[in-house]
Amino acid sequence: MNPVLCVRNDRDDTLGIAPATLARAGLPLMRLDAFDAGVLWPALEEIGGLIVFGGEMNVDETEQHPYLLAQRDLMRRAVDAGLPVLGICLGAQMLARALDARVYRAPVRELGFKTVRLTAAGQGDTLLSAFQTGDRVFQWHEDTFDLPDGADLLVAGDDVLNQAFRCGRRAWGVQFHFEVEAQGVEAWLRVAEPTLSRAWNRTADQVREELRMYLETQQRHSRVLLSAFADMVRSAKT
Repeated sequence: MNPVLCVRNDRDDTLGIAPATLARAGLPLMRLDAFDAGVLWPALEEIGGLIVFGGEMNVDETEQHPYLLAQRDLMRRAVDAGLPVLGICLGAQMLARALDARVYRAPVRELGFKTVRLTAAGQGDTLLSAFQTGDRVFQWHEDTFDLPDGADLLVAGDDVLNQAFRCGRRAWGVQFHFEVEAQGVEAWLRVAEPTLSRAWNRTADQVREELRMYLETQQRHSRVLLSAFADMVRSAKT
């Protein structure tokens, strides 16, 4: 079985619970640090699925981060080829942009655990039905996106509407960070803490308290989601 390619856009990103959960499901993994100079992108024929993780940049900051164009192209070709694709936060915005949708500043910045609701499509979705209306999920983003043509909205938020979508049968974009674990968020907090209150109107201790209250429940749902993605990768090869 070809590996699932996990694309990292942030040097401080631990990829959360995703690698261990997918490995337990029997999937081989390939990690690629997109920001490394001279990185070699695999051919579609070499991978069984694609997960693109988060980052602090905007998807159209391609002059500063030219590797974003390579990711956008890879995501579009993977969708067209029917490979299972999962974009998380920046990855969801990248998927929307790769499918010709607009990405732009959200009406509010979101940091911390926010309540979401599932749409009718989300309740029946193979992956996002792991969550339920009223669940709190971890957010850290300032951009949002329009839905690509033909996409189904699966999860909605009160302040930022488009929280998860599906295109076709095998491509998902999820705005919230369902994959996080405490160590990874702590690494982000250490980097952001000098400007956190001014930029995000939150303190690191407030975020840590929310992690204590809500992270365990989120991770339980997230493992179901990731296991369903693993099943999708296996079934796509049969």
